[in-house]
Amino acid sequence: MKEQVPTIRYEDDEILVVIKPQGMVSQQEGLPTWLQEQRGIPEVYVVHRLDRQTGGVMVYGKTSVAAAALSAQFQANQVQKEYVAIVEGEVPSEGQWEDLLFYDRRQNKAFCVDKERKGAKLAQLSFKREKVFQGAGETRSMVSVHLQTGRTHQIRVQFASRKHPIVGDRRYGGKGDGKQIALWCQLLSFLHPTTKEPMLFQQDTPVDDPFWQ
Repeated sequence: MKEQVPTIRYEDDEILVVIKPQGMVSQQEGLPTWLQEQRGIPEVYVVHRLDRQTGGVMVYGKTSVAAAALSAQFQANQVQKEYVAIVEGEVPSEGQWEDLLFYDRRQNKAFCVDKERKGAKLAQLSFKREKVFQGAGETRSMVSVHLQTGRTHQIRVQFASRKHPIVGDRRYGGKGDGKQIALWCQLLSFLHPTTKEPMLFQQDTPVDDPFWQ
């Protein structure tokens, strides 16, 4: 994986919008610490997350009030999130999937379950197939994914449960070394926590990364 560095796309007194590179932690001592050092600010508040192996658009709060307002939007599923992924096999041209997901913290892994159980949560997404790749005896599909809910590992487990794991995602049955997976947050839309102005940010996958070519 070619090393990437974060890019700050937008900043004001309340929020920071950043392009997180794949391989960087979105919480704790990862991207928040980098932002504090780059901007010389005492605190950066996490309001959502992307897995270490996933990159793309993220928003952080610069104040606790802004962070609380953003967090409320995420919890109420009022934030629009769109991803691009490359998965194994050929998926339908489009689809709407709904599953019950259970996240096992000890294994750091999510599972689709057949019936209600403690800790199981509804997961909903829609997708559209953008391309089909053929080569080296393998078939892969590039899909755009719109999340209606934001469950842990949601896209990864919902595609894997249908025998279409994300390329590189060894945790859920994909081929590769597991250091990088073909999943990228390409669009994030929300209301500014103070002005309530609609904010929309888009970012394509890294053009100079052979993993996405």
